[in-house]
Amino acid sequence: MIKVADFNKTKLKLPTFEILVQDRKVRCLIRKKWVELTPEEWVRQHFLNLLVNHLGYPKGLIKLEQPLRYFKNSKRSDISILNRTQGLFMVVECKASQVYIDQEVVKQVSEYNKVLKASYMSVTNGINHFVWRYNDEGVKQLSTFPEYGDQ
Repeated sequence: MIKVADFNKTKLKLPTFEILVQDRKVRCLIRKKWVELTPEEWVRQHFLNLLVNHLGYPKGLIKLEQPLRYFKNSKRSDISILNRTQGLFMVVECKASQVYIDQEVVKQVSEYNKVLKASYMSVTNGINHFVWRYNDEGVKQLSTFPEYGDQ
């Protein structure tokens, strides 16, 4: 059985907040419903807190687990953020804190973005965070996450 104390042992490098946990479920900031508490969901909720409460991303433009097709494979992006014109601003892949962010993880989100064509792509395990900007000049890794108004 997973306990909240198990998640708190690993200190995420994300802002803390009052996270609602009941039994083995967590109250999602975006979906406004109880979802299964997994190590990946723990990271996702903390990352959503960063986006919404610290970087100004509107909740209404954040979509979770959006389906996509890559060749013949059906996949889901963890977090998709729309821009004001409903185009895709950023795609985010969340991993559990114990998952090392390696080339395979970056490849996974890069493949998603080949289909989605977001302006920004990000990967996080709650401890290490990476973000890249895509434009006509190519791909550039950034040292900080863009605030929503930076689009």
